[in-house]
Amino acid sequence: MAESFFATLECELIEQELFSDRSEAHLAVFDYVEAFYNPHRWHSALDY
Repeated sequence: MAESFFATLECELIEQELFSDRSEAHLAVFDYVEAFYNPHRWHSALDY
């Protein structure tokens, strides 16, 4: 799973952008992860 995520991150973000500095790249990766990751995963025991 991690390899797939990082491959997608590299393909969709890293290779498509030119960052002026490290902090700009850091913020872009953070925003990408926040949009990609679903923090509310329903569990079958909760009768979702």
